[in-house]
Amino acid sequence: MRITLDQLRSLQSPVIDLLEILSLEGQHYMARLSMDNQTLLLSEKNGTTSLFRGAWQIQDTLASFDIRETQVVHPSAYHEMVGMEPTDVEPMRIRVQRQKT
Repeated sequence: MRITLDQLRSLQSPVIDLLEILSLEGQHYMARLSMDNQTLLLSEKNGTTSLFRGAWQIQDTLASFDIRETQVVHPSAYHEMVGMEPTDVEPMRIRVQRQKT
């Protein structure tokens, strides 16, 4: 599912359980939000995925929201780069922020 920044702002005290900053090719990043047992992509009003130039830009955009944990998620193409068969390798996850519970 998708959510726009305006829709997110219109929610009553939204809590983002997990903000995943997904690293894409071409130095772009997108935001995947986990809240209320749903996974939502931050999108533009026209339905396209919001793209950012850096992880910091996403964090600045969402700084006013209650975010419990933030992770940068970076998929790896290492196997293919060294001539091995492609495999299902879990992406690298880097915890950037986490609230104490």
